[in-house]
Amino acid sequence: MRFIHTADWHLGRRLKGVDRTPEIEYQLEELFLAAKILEVDAVLVAGDIFDSPSPPAEAEKVAYHFFCQLREANIPAVIIAGNHDSAFRIEGLSQILSHLGISALGRPKIAEQGGVIQLETAHGKLCVAAMPFISERRLLRSVDLWTKDEVEQRQSYQQCLAMLFENLTRDFREEHVNIIMAHLTIADAKRAYSEVDYYTQAIYRLPLQTLPSQAHYIALGHIHKPQHIPYVVPTAYSGSLIQLDFGEVGEEKGFNLITVEPGNPAQVEFKPLSCQKPLTLVRCEDNQLENTLEAYQDQPGFLKVIVELDAHIKGLAEKVRKICPQALMVEAQYKTVEADTVSQEIQAFDPVDAFRNYWQERIGTRLKPSVVEAFEQLYQEFS
Repeated sequence: MRFIHTADWHLGRRLKGVDRTPEIEYQLEELFLAAKILEVDAVLVAGDIFDSPSPPAEAEKVAYHFFCQLREANIPAVIIAGNHDSAFRIEGLSQILSHLGISALGRPKIAEQGGVIQLETAHGKLCVAAMPFISERRLLRSVDLWTKDEVEQRQSYQQCLAMLFENLTRDFREEHVNIIMAHLTIADAKRAYSEVDYYTQAIYRLPLQTLPSQAHYIALGHIHKPQHIPYVVPTAYSGSLIQLDFGEVGEEKGFNLITVEPGNPAQVEFKPLSCQKPLTLVRCEDNQLENTLEAYQDQPGFLKVIVELDAHIKGLAEKVRKICPQALMVEAQYKTVEADTVSQEIQAFDPVDAFRNYWQERIGTRLKPSVVEAFEQLYQEFS
């Protein structure tokens, strides 16, 4: 049996105000062609199909066009919700999607209520134990959040997930191909740092032992860097379909091709996709600015330009974009700042800073003080 494992499409994503959906659409066209050429038995999508719970119409159009193409090619798919998706929206559309051969799960369910999805393929039965993303506030009881400290809450969250996994894998059979698909953070995974910090830290960083070992393959979503996770069962993140931000410069994007048969471990092969608009990081000194940037004038993707300065230059961004209009970010670094004054340590999570950075990244404007104040009040109210 052969199937594709993909995740973290993030349709509707914007980078400094630029809509990345056309790039993701291009990748999905390549993904569909690969599915046809490789004659796969199914496509598994491990969450974060969209970048927000209420995606723009164009983003939805691209996603459902892809699923319609799969239907026309008689390739079934299984999709789960990620932390960016609306679990309720996906649940609400599940019956409609079923007519396209798409099995969709928005909220975690036990096996008896539909948490295990079974597909009859030309090469046997495929059983997928599906675990969409679940917030600790939905999984834990209110009394746990009020009466337990952070360590106890983390242990409770992990225990609940472990119990759900045990339930989902209880009915796996040796003669079937058994797959676990989940949207979560394994503590040993290497992040791309384009993920939402809050949902990859603290309670959401799960030990590898949370995952069961009764499977041929574990297909993970949520972490955007494609990687294999060393475990007794072949386990991997497929990563995002495009370079979502400049922390992923130079990183190949693609999907995992899984070849497996009952009784044998799965064979996992990462298949890169061509990058339509790669992200590029450019560093230069102010006296070499024009000469350096001229080499990037025809760069098809987007640029982040870091300019080393002795003193402030008025209109630096305009000067850079006059040469390279595709420069989305222009950053000044002053040579007088000592390197050792810049802390490289990971700081404690600050919800206000995270919200401010999120707003700046997605909307491209600074937050008004009134919005910050309202966010702080809401955060305190629900913490």
